[in-house]
Amino acid sequence: MMPLKLCIPLLNDKRQDFNKLAHLWQQVDAAGEKAHVHFDFSNCDFLRPNAVAFLGGLARLIEYRGGLPQFETGTIRQEIKTNLYQNGFANVMRIDSPSWDGNSIPYREDSHEDQNSIVHYLKSNWLGKGWINVAPTLANEIAGQMWEIYTNAFEHSQSAIGVFSCGQYFPKSHELLLAVADFGVGIPSNVRHHAGKPIHGKEAMRWAFAPGNTTARELPFPRGMGLDLLKEFIRINHGHLEIYSKDGYARVDSKGEVYENLTNFFDGTLVQVRLVCDDTLYLLSNEQESSPFF
Repeated sequence: MMPLKLCIPLLNDKRQDFNKLAHLWQQVDAAGEKAHVHFDFSNCDFLRPNAVAFLGGLARLIEYRGGLPQFETGTIRQEIKTNLYQNGFANVMRIDSPSWDGNSIPYREDSHEDQNSIVHYLKSNWLGKGWINVAPTLANEIAGQMWEIYTNAFEHSQSAIGVFSCGQYFPKSHELLLAVADFGVGIPSNVRHHAGKPIHGKEAMRWAFAPGNTTARELPFPRGMGLDLLKEFIRINHGHLEIYSKDGYARVDSKGEVYENLTNFFDGTLVQVRLVCDDTLYLLSNEQESSPFF
């Protein structure tokens, strides 16, 4: 069998870039089990954290299916390679190179649900580096809300390979990004199973974001995202939260919430959080009576 040459393009975090990621997954899926896949970066000028998390998961998916992912490191531009060394992705490429602190939120793979480790990662590497001025109590609450994204993936994605994360601080644009990916069945599939009938992707995502659709573990039905505080924080911060899941899309920003159907998709979920870094101190209303956040 001839190996599949997977040509990695420039990958930012716009809708057209998600379509590119979906196309990469579709090629790998069509190649079937035991496929040898060569990742060629000759046409790639830039990789955002969403692409790093996605490509890491894609490599593990290939391995899980009995195939062999091979990263053509000689095709990777030096500035991209330096960033991949920094965030620790070099280990996925089978390059023995230590990661280091800098502007990256380290690449991470979680094969099982480890709340303490993941929340520590979120608090220390995402919100705890001083890139965004968040009071400790609020940081704990936001990390707990992000944990819901992870636990939803572990409990309902039915992914055999786990969850993949990566992020980065961009000082020129004052942006702090975090991406979380899994290759499971997706949120809309779970909602449809619960409803017992066909539901458009956008309506399934709307259900998942609706207040009151709890994430409590003991409830025997698909969980909502349970992200009320995180959504409010993102609105006030003028950031955004985007979730691509199977054939459904959701976006939360300062303008409100948007839900759409996707016609070009992959089996799984990709979450992107963008925060704006400024001098504003964000805190809960009970932390300081003057200048409350909520």
